[in-house]
Amino acid sequence: MVDIGLFEAIHSARSLRRLKPDPVPEALITQVLDAAIRAPSAGNAQNWAFVVVRDAAKRQALGEIYRKGSRIAEVMYAARGQPAHMTERQYRRMMTTGAWLWEHMGDAPVILFPCQHRPVLPPVESLPATVRYEDEVAYVARIRGSSIYPAVQNIILACRGLGLGTTITTNHLRCEDEVRALLGLPDDVDTFAMMPIGWPMDAFGPLSRKPLAAVVHRDRWGDAWDADPVDTKAAR
Repeated sequence: MVDIGLFEAIHSARSLRRLKPDPVPEALITQVLDAAIRAPSAGNAQNWAFVVVRDAAKRQALGEIYRKGSRIAEVMYAARGQPAHMTERQYRRMMTTGAWLWEHMGDAPVILFPCQHRPVLPPVESLPATVRYEDEVAYVARIRGSSIYPAVQNIILACRGLGLGTTITTNHLRCEDEVRALLGLPDDVDTFAMMPIGWPMDAFGPLSRKPLAAVVHRDRWGDAWDADPVDTKAAR
């Protein structure tokens, strides 16, 4: 464990896909999960669930499913090409570590699935005529991730604070029926991410990101946020 500050964790929590097979103490995974459930959720529903896979045979089976989904991802990445904001070195590194995970997901000592129960809407007959039921269905589908992905970010930061490597991947969703069967998920529960957790082979950050002026708009779209970035080290 390394005692680091919040902003240091935010600025250095790189996606680490190359993990050692060495076991991770259950107490640390419990600490990560406890951080996850401290996240906010819509209406404080807390309708999340987490499946922690440590069994070796099950991890290998999940690795095979993940590899199948990742072959499709590989085709999609190749068709998309190198993003404009990434250097050739950054893109090559991402693709190299990604390909490594595609082949070694099952070797990670822990595979964590953040899941969520499907939301239950009130009966249409209980709503006034002023509420369009189909609009509410679309609304719930649109915001659903907001009640699980904050927990995922807490997992990423907790892992960073404990010296553990992880990443968020969704390639398994291309073969989700196989994952559901293997994990025995109820019909009303869906996975939202697949997160290998272990001791990293590679170093944590610093992270490289687009400048704020390229992604932040002041008051209206097109007016750039041109303030200087905060020096978080100086602020501490």
